[in-house]
Amino acid sequence: MPRSSWDDWVPEDRLRKLNDENKLLAADLLKDLRESQRQERAAKAKPTISLKKDKTSGRVTSDLGSVRASEDRSSAGAQAAPRGVKRARDWETIEKEETFLHRPSIRIPLPDHLKGLLVDDWENVTKSLQLIPLPHPHPITSLLAAYAAHEAPRRRPGSADADILEEVLQGVREYFDKSLGRILLYRFERQQWLEVREKMMVEPASTSVTKPSSTKEDESMADDNDDEDDEDDVKKFAGKTPSDVYGAEHLCRLFVSMPELVAQTNMDAQSVARLREELVKLTNWLGKESARWFVKAYVDPGVEYVEKSKGTG
Repeated sequence: MPRSSWDDWVPEDRLRKLNDENKLLAADLLKDLRESQRQERAAKAKPTISLKKDKTSGRVTSDLGSVRASEDRSSAGAQAAPRGVKRARDWETIEKEETFLHRPSIRIPLPDHLKGLLVDDWENVTKSLQLIPLPHPHPITSLLAAYAAHEAPRRRPGSADADILEEVLQGVREYFDKSLGRILLYRFERQQWLEVREKMMVEPASTSVTKPSSTKEDESMADDNDDEDDEDDVKKFAGKTPSDVYGAEHLCRLFVSMPELVAQTNMDAQSVARLREELVKLTNWLGKESARWFVKAYVDPGVEYVEKSKGTG
C-alpha cells in the first residue's frame, strides 16, 4: 500500500545503477539539499533582543533599534532577492542536472563480429603502431550508399519510413565528419589526420602543379616522378570530407560513442528509440557485410611518422 507522503511512482528508467559514480552524485545532491534547508532555517530565525541598562540615566534599552536599522539598510537587497531565492536557484541547478542525467539514452548492441574487429583495430593501431591506408578503399560515403540501396526497397517511396532512413544516414555522415578529429582517433593516428586534413583543404581545381621550365639536360627523372606522385596524392584528398576518406573501422568507433553524443541533444524518448532501431539495422547489415567494407591489412607508416606522432597530442 503506497504511503500518502510519496511524491510519485518511480518508473524503472529513472532508477540508477548502484555504483561509485552514482553514489557520489547522490551524496552531492543530498549535500546541496541540506545546505538549502539550513539556509532556509537561518532565514526564518528571529533576531534575539538583549536588554541593556544605561548607567547614567538608569533607563533600560534594547538592541532592537540596531536590528531594525540593519533590516532597513538591507531592505533594498531583500526586495531584490527575497527569502528562498537561493533555495530556488539551488533546486533549479539540481533539476537541470537531473534533467540531463535522465535524458533518453541510446545503447547500440553491436554484433559480436564487429566488436572483435574493433578490438583488432585497437591492437593494430595502439600496439602494433600501424595505420589504416587512406583514402580508404571503401569509404563511409560508399558504405552508406550501399546500405541505402539495400534498405530502400523495403520501404514505400515517399513514406515516413523512407524519409527517416534518408535523414538517419545523412545524420550519421554529418556526425562522423564533425566527430572524427575530436573523439574518434587514437593518438597514433592524429599525425595522419593532420596530414590528410591539409590535403583535403586544397581546392580540386588547384591541385595541378606547374613545374618551372628547365634547360638542364641532366635533370633527374626521379625528381619528376616524385613531383607527379605528390600531385596525385593531393588529388586523392582535395575537396573531400572525412566520410569520403575514412571507412568502416572509424564508423564503428562512432557507433560506440553514440550514447554520449545523443545525450547532448534534445531528442525525446520516441525519437531516440527510432534512431536506435535504425542504427541497429545498419550495424547488423554491416556485421554481415564486414568482409566487403573493412580493410584486409594495415600499413606500417615508417620511423619518421612514428617520431612525429610522439609530439602530436
